[in-house]
Amino acid sequence: MADVVDRGARKVTTSAPLRAAARAGYAVNGIVHALIGVTAISVAVGPGGEADQSGALSELAVAPGGRILLWVITIALFALALWQVLHALLARGGDAKRRWANRLGDLARAIAYVFVGVTALTFARGSSTNSAASSQTLSARVLSVPGGMIWLVAIGLIVFGIGAAFVVRGVTRRFLKRIIVPRGSLGKFVTALGVIGYTAEGVALSVVGVLFWVAAATFDPTKASGLDGALKALVGVPFGVIILVVIGAGFIAYGLYSEFRARYARL
Repeated sequence: MADVVDRGARKVTTSAPLRAAARAGYAVNGIVHALIGVTAISVAVGPGGEADQSGALSELAVAPGGRILLWVITIALFALALWQVLHALLARGGDAKRRWANRLGDLARAIAYVFVGVTALTFARGSSTNSAASSQTLSARVLSVPGGMIWLVAIGLIVFGIGAAFVVRGVTRRFLKRIIVPRGSLGKFVTALGVIGYTAEGVALSVVGVLFWVAAATFDPTKASGLDGALKALVGVPFGVIILVVIGAGFIAYGLYSEFRARYARL
């Protein structure tokens, strides 16, 4: 029975339609990140908006043809999440520890794609959502249970760890293992985009983790926030505007890298 399931899963992952949809998922994920970057820069230099997935997708919702694009984003991200899950289940080779680490990484990425896909679906159906409010609600619920402060610190550690992993992946260029690097100057350009993009996103996620720690230390769930709150919090620190502009540019770089990844990803 297990062999039958395994063969079926492998047949699905090698299907041309799913691979095409997964590549489309990388492309639309790049669009979302580029929009977040643009919004982050606008927050630094002016009134701005919501510098997170919700803000980016809400901008698309009101744009001409935006609802259609949101449905495309939803389907593509769900397909990419499905491919990541199947890839995790079918991981082979290497020692068991590394294999399970890769599987957990694939599953974590699948969850992230599903999260953005669900947000896109919400806006495509004419509703709305707010990540900052969701983070504060989560924090309030966690703080209300016994040992809630410890749990909130743990959530902050997880988010901070994910951010740190992004930074390490960018600095060490470990992300290159997942793409076929084109030759020549184009390959150098794609590599530079990946280094900048992964590092910027990692720094932003690390700030989100720190905000969860602040919420736990002050026992104030309003201190916790999503990506939007984390980026806006940078405005109040020394050189925060410059840092926010750099991070915004980094998100745009990650978005551009994702477009190349849609073409060169190892699937």
